Amino acid sequence: MTDAVAIVGGRVVTGLGEEFDGGAVLLVDGRIEAVGADVVVPAGARVIDAAGCWVLPGLIDPHSHIGAHEEANGPAGFDGSEVSSPVTAGVRAVDAINIEDIAFRDALAGGITAVVVKPGSGNPIGGQSVAIKTAGGRSVDEQVIRAALGMKSALGENPKQAYGERKQLPSTRLGIALVIRQALMDARDYGARRDKARAEGAPFAVNLGMQALTEALDGTLTWEQHAHRHDDIATALRIAEEFGLRLVLNHGTEAHKLADVLAARDVPVIFGPILSSRSKVEVREADPANLAALAAAGVRVALTTDHPVVPIGLLAMQAAVAVRAGLPRQTALAAMTSTAASIAGIDDRVGALEPGRDGDVVLWSGDPLDVASTVREVLIDGRTVYVSGGASQKENA
Repeated sequence: MTDAVAIVGGRVVTGLGEEFDGGAVLLVDGRIEAVGADVVVPAGARVIDAAGCWVLPGLIDPHSHIGAHEEANGPAGFDGSEVSSPVTAGVRAVDAINIEDIAFRDALAGGITAVVVKPGSGNPIGGQSVAIKTAGGRSVDEQVIRAALGMKSALGENPKQAYGERKQLPSTRLGIALVIRQALMDARDYGARRDKARAEGAPFAVNLGMQALTEALDGTLTWEQHAHRHDDIATALRIAEEFGLRLVLNHGTEAHKLADVLAARDVPVIFGPILSSRSKVEVREADPANLAALAAAGVRVALTTDHPVVPIGLLAMQAAVAVRAGLPRQTALAAMTSTAASIAGIDDRVGALEPGRDGDVVLWSGDPLDVASTVREVLIDGRTVYVSGGASQKENA
């Protein structure tokens, strides 16, 4: 039996630059079937009256630690970084996520329906990220959009501190770059030996870390580079060019200083978090105007809360601050929707109100870039999972 939901009468913002009043979004069997001003609502469909509301695709935070670095749970919930070794490419963030982290409730209240969860930045190479929905499953496996989409790597102060305090490699920027290069060289050699063994039908011992790094080398996984300072960004560009990595910059505090290079190489930047303090020397130049400069130079940009650094429900507020600092409105909306999905590699599923994508839709009381606007209702895969003032995880009637 077909399950149809029609959201009618609101101001529809597609996430692809189109906005119109009085339109409808039709969801059938959990996916978007039609969007427009003349959508025919099938008989028997559940109708949601969105009059007075803004209707948007679910927002996306493409860099968070939600569920792996739990809120209000102390050390028991700190599972974001496996810092026992500088290279832990084989670990997967999906294995650390507790979907009962109370921050998922806050994500829904902030209109966020999809997140990319990444290992932390304590290691030069920290492991594999995962994209998940923020509700809908009994376990994280039932919320996965893509199980492994990137390899987290970190430059700068965080790995320096983590290993410098132990007086072991790497304790400098020199050492961090060495560790990354050596791991990638080892992965190249591993891949060659693996392929030779396969061709010969010979036995071969699989190393999960090396296997994951070969997937970064062949472009299956993006190279998700934590970097703030411009010199670290230059190192990231250098290493990516040496090894043919599909680079995505995370944070990019000083990325505006190399904006023309990033634009020419089509290296996107997941910028932020914007609402945090200048907590260390490498973010002394933090300014939302830097994001506006990146976008003006033609760099594809998305926004991150880096939750729990900034509470995940404040993603849209960060976009509003960025607009105040000069980021164009449509760019800010796309930085939380279509562009965020594209950078994360999940735009076949989420990020826009477009036929064929998942039925992840949010009804706002007004413009989401107005900080007074609130989320009225959230649907994921065509099912209502949050209603303002009501219980989350609400089942369809």
